[in-house]
Amino acid sequence: MTARGQSDGAFMKMRLLFTLRTIHAQIAVIVVLALLIVVTAAPIVERWLRDDYHTPDIEQLADRLRAVADILAVATPTERDTIVEAARRSGWDMTLEPLLLSMQFAGASEGERLTDRIVEWLFPPDDWTVPLGGWRTFLGDRRVVAMQVDDTSMIVSTVATDDILLITDFIGQGTYYVVAILTLVFLFSSFAIWSILLPLRRIAHAAGNADLSNDAPIFEERGSREIVVVAKALNSMHNRISVMMESRTRMLRGISHDLRTPLTRLRMRAENLPEGASRDAMLSDIGRIDGLLTESLDYLRDNHRQESIERTDIASLVQTVCNEFADVGFNVEYRGPNRLTVNCRPLALTRAITNLCDNATKFGRSVSVELQQESDGVAIGISDDGPGISGQDKERVLEPFFKADAARNGPNDGFGLGLPIVAEIVQAHGGRLQLLDRQPHGLHVRLELPFS
Repeated sequence: MTARGQSDGAFMKMRLLFTLRTIHAQIAVIVVLALLIVVTAAPIVERWLRDDYHTPDIEQLADRLRAVADILAVATPTERDTIVEAARRSGWDMTLEPLLLSMQFAGASEGERLTDRIVEWLFPPDDWTVPLGGWRTFLGDRRVVAMQVDDTSMIVSTVATDDILLITDFIGQGTYYVVAILTLVFLFSSFAIWSILLPLRRIAHAAGNADLSNDAPIFEERGSREIVVVAKALNSMHNRISVMMESRTRMLRGISHDLRTPLTRLRMRAENLPEGASRDAMLSDIGRIDGLLTESLDYLRDNHRQESIERTDIASLVQTVCNEFADVGFNVEYRGPNRLTVNCRPLALTRAITNLCDNATKFGRSVSVELQQESDGVAIGISDDGPGISGQDKERVLEPFFKADAARNGPNDGFGLGLPIVAEIVQAHGGRLQLLDRQPHGLHVRLELPFS
């Protein structure tokens, strides 16, 4: 083979492999494979069933009667009786009857079961040798198959309905239907699980745990061609969102830093003013603006996502935060084990618990911090006896710079960044943050952190 021929062969193989990676091509392969399985397996199953059920079907019975009727048509009356008697001794249920008796044939019977009709409708007999009166012929309550011998006589045989209709017809045609249905269900179920459901579940899991601050692709680009296209589109969207967020963060950081210089000059000028209410008001406003800039920069730095996960005694961490608040005069009580080790970002988690305790001490007189170990992780609950948060504000307080209604506003309120920072820290740990009502009044904040 020449080099060009080898190159063309390799190209065709690559093209075939690329084509088979599409869902359309995979479905076509499954259909062809199913047909091969049906053609191969159905006859084997049919022969196996026929070996277990030795019952003639109605077509075979009609063929036998046709053969006997042809013999009787050329036999003498004495020979006819001998032939019929010999057939009956061999186990054939047949009688020689006058042809006028066919006038009593009916197409249905009151004793016929509905299942018989359904099976025969689904699997009708072949029309190679149609009996006298058709395939559905009843003489009284008996179902019969009849064949005309001559102008005056016919041969009649009783049909064993249970065996012939419900077993042999199913064995004949039903085997192919059942094998085809089971094969297609199994193949398409396996295809749907491995080629569609599992990749989509993997993409959904990656989307739920996506870290927008990380530039690395979050969706694995493997699987069928369509799944790879979806993963690439989602990774491209993730990159655009990351660039947009970085540009916004860079702009806000620049604005915050630029405001620090004139704010410092204003503070120096205000401090040089004579003592009085105006000077104090100006310094208070300057301090508030400076606090807003500080919190905004802390929020934009997003340091908790860059911190590595460490093995930490979370019980000691929570107790330390509670003791720091208690040392400055706040009524903060810790409840929980003395030692509980988990994998977490310790500095970020300390910041989250500190923010929650700070909020609780601003609006309540008594604060309770409870640590519990659960089957799938740990739960930290911070409860206060303050006014609480209304139901309509519980979702919005997690938005940056949003502050709840006047019930939790006052001279000590912050800038609406404490809870959003906590929510991001909990999300970075793969946990859940809940804001619940405390009875009879107050707020209960629950942090659920999974074992990692």
